[in-house]
Amino acid sequence: MNQAIMICMAVGALLGGIDRILGNRFGLGEKFEEGFRLMGSVGLSMAGIICLTPVIANVLGGAVTKLFSAIGVDPGMFGGILAIDMGGYQLAMGLAQDPQVGSFAGILVSAIFGCTVVFTIPVGMGTVGEAGRPLFSKGLLMGLIAMPAALFLGGVLCGLGVGQTIWQCLPVLAVSALLLVGLVKWPDRLMRGFSAFARVIQIVCTIGLTLGAIQYMTGWNLLPGLAPIAEAMEAVSAIAIVMLGSMPLAELVRRLLQRPFAWVGRKTGLNDVSTTAILVGAVSVMPALVMMKDMDDRGKVVNAAFLVCAASTLSAHLGFTVSAAPELVTPLLAAKLLGGLLGASIAMLSTQPKRNAAEAA
Repeated sequence: MNQAIMICMAVGALLGGIDRILGNRFGLGEKFEEGFRLMGSVGLSMAGIICLTPVIANVLGGAVTKLFSAIGVDPGMFGGILAIDMGGYQLAMGLAQDPQVGSFAGILVSAIFGCTVVFTIPVGMGTVGEAGRPLFSKGLLMGLIAMPAALFLGGVLCGLGVGQTIWQCLPVLAVSALLLVGLVKWPDRLMRGFSAFARVIQIVCTIGLTLGAIQYMTGWNLLPGLAPIAEAMEAVSAIAIVMLGSMPLAELVRRLLQRPFAWVGRKTGLNDVSTTAILVGAVSVMPALVMMKDMDDRGKVVNAAFLVCAASTLSAHLGFTVSAAPELVTPLLAAKLLGGLLGASIAMLSTQPKRNAAEAA
């Protein structure tokens, strides 16, 4: 299965590269270039934190190990608080006592829970604006409700037992429950808190990137334990290579599904932007967030619910998994897409289309 997925990515890269040579005649060459250009933003968000991960693991390792071990949870699960492409995998593996749990936390939990905490909530709340926050928050609630199913499937597919998966996920589920309460009762305070947290992560990333660059250029080791920046950039490059194929391939899929999506939109009462954004969000979360201003109310809720688990499945998260733990590509895709579709389904069931849209269907 993993090999088949990589062959599909390679076909996407081939088609995108040929179209770029032909002058972007079919629009795939542009997606080929876009995938490569994303290496810059990916590098800024993850290279620095990868450099600092050994230091962070050493500083926090003792306290985290004692706390998590006291409740019978592997300390590697703590790494799931960061996004997969922002050091979550490295931190999870650095703290894990069981490598199998570390892989689950660093790949699956980081790609679902960590991405939601570090990126989707703070950036989404700021992007949709004050008027769009109530609907966006409602969608996040639906996505968080679906998250346990995604994590459970991911854990089982990673080789963890049913009971072990549930127990290891207890801290994540507890934090998710707190997020549910916060989104309902204190959405503005939650947004400010997560915005501050995201800012702290950005500062840490920049510090790590700066120190790594200095070490690379001068040989001065200003922070003992700092990982070489060349290793971090190797991971960034691996993600960019996969995106050379995933971006053109996603564009092809979008075109093939354009008519079915339009039919789904008519049946569900979602406008064209809302249905298209679901596929866009599976490729890259930021464009989907920007598109929310043009969605109908139901579409905003459905897309927010989908993004909680499925954000960036087919680009950065897939690319990172291929480079770091290729054997987990299938669990990653299955868990993220199941969680996203389940969240979107819950949102569909909890909302109603506009009357005129329903009548038109």
